[in-house]
Amino acid sequence: MTARRALQAILTVAVIGVVFSGVLTYRELFGAVGRCPSPGAPGTVFGYPACVYGFFMYLLITGLAVAGLRAKS
Repeated sequence: MTARRALQAILTVAVIGVVFSGVLTYRELFGAVGRCPSPGAPGTVFGYPACVYGFFMYLLITGLAVAGLRAKS
């Protein structure tokens, strides 16, 4: 597997992760309930659902994979 093919695979998984965690984040923050659980409630990290952190981590990985694919080597 070449480096370019590996970056394409990483980008594919990262985009799927962004979409999935984005949907979960939207539902948690703006869904039918309309409010996040209180800080310290089960399933939260510093007062936010874990999917929020997953969204930003997948977004970071997506950006890094795109930068790697655009780089001239």
